[in-house]
Amino acid sequence: MKFLFTILPFLFLFGCGSKKSDFTPKPKGYNRIDLPKASYQLLKEKHPYSFEYSSHAIIQRDSFARAEPHWIYINYPKLDAVIQLTYKPVLGDQKRLSNMINDAHKLSSKHDVKAYSIQEKIYTAPNGIKAGIIELEGEVPSQIQFYTTDSTKHYLRGALYFKTATKNDSLAPVIQYIKQDIIHLLNTFKWNK
Repeated sequence: MKFLFTILPFLFLFGCGSKKSDFTPKPKGYNRIDLPKASYQLLKEKHPYSFEYSSHAIIQRDSFARAEPHWIYINYPKLDAVIQLTYKPVLGDQKRLSNMINDAHKLSSKHDVKAYSIQEKIYTAPNGIKAGIIELEGEVPSQIQFYTTDSTKHYLRGALYFKTATKNDSLAPVIQYIKQDIIHLLNTFKWNK
């Protein structure tokens, strides 16, 4: 028993104090997102427009009660994202076109409360199509919006949405990935006659 009382303090001292504490708190982590290699396919459905979209996405009709015939979703099921496309005929009415472009700006500026940056640029695709691209930064529900028109017959607006509440900074790689798909969509975009 005397031996136990003699050795116990040594075990306590050497067992707890001999090892240096190398504990470092780990930084906040994010979910790993494996992005598929980009590949594209031609839109097969009959619409007043055509383009190539991601092979990893599926086309669905817009299910909104007041959706018009050529409103569609480009759904990315594995990324929990959709690009909503809304088409409107211009009917040769410049005032109507002006109102639709103003609506695109109003819809993006509604995110002004949570956005810390809203940037619009005019993009000219190699095929000659011009598009307004609006990029929003911050905790907003739509990070990229765009619109294009031939100024007399057709108008198309698109918006990227995620079905998840994940913070946008952790979605940054997915946003960039889909942004490249949007650029490809615009580069291959055509109005059908």
